[in-house]
Amino acid sequence: MSTRVLISGASIAGPALAHWLGRYGFEVTLVELAPALRGGGQAVDFRGDTHLTVLERMGVLDELRALDTGGSPMTFVDPRGRRLLHLPADFAGGDIEVPRGELAQVLYRHSLPRAEYLFGDTVTALEETPTGVRVTFRHGAPREFDLVIGADGLHSAVRRLAFGPEERYVRHLGYYAATWQLPNDLGLPPGSVGLNVPGRLAAAGADHRDPARAGAFFLFASPELRYDRHDPAGQKALIRNAFEGLGWEVPRLLASLEQAPELYFDSISRADVPTWSTGRIALLGDAACGATIGGMGTGTAVVAAYVLAGELVRSRGDHRTAFARYEQILRAYARGCQKGGDRTGPFLAPATATGLRVRNGLLNRRWILDRMLESGKRVSTLDLPDHPAGRENPAYRPSGEDYPTNTRRYPVRPVEEDSCDVAL
Repeated sequence: MSTRVLISGASIAGPALAHWLGRYGFEVTLVELAPALRGGGQAVDFRGDTHLTVLERMGVLDELRALDTGGSPMTFVDPRGRRLLHLPADFAGGDIEVPRGELAQVLYRHSLPRAEYLFGDTVTALEETPTGVRVTFRHGAPREFDLVIGADGLHSAVRRLAFGPEERYVRHLGYYAATWQLPNDLGLPPGSVGLNVPGRLAAAGADHRDPARAGAFFLFASPELRYDRHDPAGQKALIRNAFEGLGWEVPRLLASLEQAPELYFDSISRADVPTWSTGRIALLGDAACGATIGGMGTGTAVVAAYVLAGELVRSRGDHRTAFARYEQILRAYARGCQKGGDRTGPFLAPATATGLRVRNGLLNRRWILDRMLESGKRVSTLDLPDHPAGRENPAYRPSGEDYPTNTRRYPVRPVEEDSCDVAL
């Protein structure tokens, strides 16, 4: 009988894990609160040998290269529309940059043949038994699984139920961010053009595929707010209040909020969980080590899914050993990457006029910008295990001794904590 695994969350980490586990013969179910795959969202990037190796082993590297946006240049302007700073596409982009919604679609398609998806539902209770985990759903009938994986983001329901309240693990970093889609009535170019004032950024740019569409990105400094994460109308009111009275094209962008088909709004925060597993339950991606923006969370999640699936195969049913090995391999790498998120808000929207002048003055000097671009290419790598997922025969099962490290095609070096260079 195959191992039954429930994955909570069908964004990036969940479908990536489902892809691997399905190839290995696990019986995989994913539950997702949203009624369908989430579209939209900002572009996300992959950079360095570690990311590219895992994407190649998944069989999605060429597909993602075909979706590559080519990077997203950023231009910051003052209230009168005068340019303060321009950052080229390769400042924020990696080796591959794709819209988040398109990445989610690719991972969904590759995992779907071997996984069951339950949309519009969520986990409400977890009870470990001698043989598994009894799961209660908001809508569906209770079921029992051998293992449960929380891949449900920064506000993970699995983490709350199995590890404790969110406030124990999630730290607010002083900013909030919002994104939504709108018609490109302003004639915006690809990338983003935005008004930058102390503590606030209001930006928008044309869709990379459809120039008639655009995406807005708003970011503002704020102490932690109390609001309903499932109330878009209340979130829109918070955004309007934060940007009221600003010039440039901000009033027109705010007006588009009313017709926005989907809104993303959340704090810039990070999750620090001392141990990523308890019993038969483990955390993956942002639920374990999230950083809302700038922490390379997407690439880390895809790498973590590869490692976790491989360790579950290698352990031959011993989930405790598999979870411990997974965390031992990933923790320092993930923590080093997520620290980039600490700098995102202060970089994009410095809190003071002096901070804005200093940032713009430094990055308008070509030699400083060139040094930052060069630094961004030196991405730390992880010593990736050559799990059976990396072999052509997915039925391959290594023994404890037959477990080499891949050093032939992509030379890698061990990562040191805090050394993962990131793009904002």
